[in-house]
Amino acid sequence: MKLFPVLVMLTGCAASPQDLSGKMFTFPQQTKTAHVKLIPSTQDFSKVTVCHRSFTDLTRSHVLFSLATPANSNAFLTFWDGSKKNMQCHIKDNTAEFGGRDYKPNMWHSICTTWDSVSGLTQLWFDGLPSIKKFTSAGANIKGSTVIILGQEQDSHGGGFDISQSFVGMMSDVHMWDYILSPCEIQNYVDDLSFTAGNVINWRALEFQIVERIVIENKLVTCH
Repeated sequence: MKLFPVLVMLTGCAASPQDLSGKMFTFPQQTKTAHVKLIPSTQDFSKVTVCHRSFTDLTRSHVLFSLATPANSNAFLTFWDGSKKNMQCHIKDNTAEFGGRDYKPNMWHSICTTWDSVSGLTQLWFDGLPSIKKFTSAGANIKGSTVIILGQEQDSHGGGFDISQSFVGMMSDVHMWDYILSPCEIQNYVDDLSFTAGNVINWRALEFQIVERIVIENKLVTCH
């Protein structure tokens, strides 16, 4: 019986949607296996917005959000390239690189990524500041069996993890919408004001599975 709480921490899932308001996932160690799998409400996207907050001391490359389908392992990926010092958005295995981001360690950063299948344009919002829009992929939706992973980057559908790209730190307030948020809606998210929760992934009603050592804790805040 003494082992039971440990097993719940190492591998567990929410039997029904959980409200994680004021909570965070803590990824406490570098690993090629530990991750959180998020369960989306739909699996066909002509437009996407993904927002999340993260806190890490990593300087190497690491994943922030990984969505894969059978056709594209990087169907929708947000990734920090430590060698180039830029943020990357991969849409259907096509990459847009965004430089000039002040991605300081040991502090919270709010990152939102948008994509429109009609124009093929992708944009990154970093701590409320927009990037230019860059072309990635147009003409077809992201669709198929959708696997969304936090903590690991998928090089194959639901797997192919690489420890050198894993995330170590804390992550919170993950939302995904099947439309593009307005600049004001994105700013409300960044400022943690009232905003419409994601209709695909909703941190306030999150369906997820934890694999191995990831801990749900109260969100880290600093007092001044």
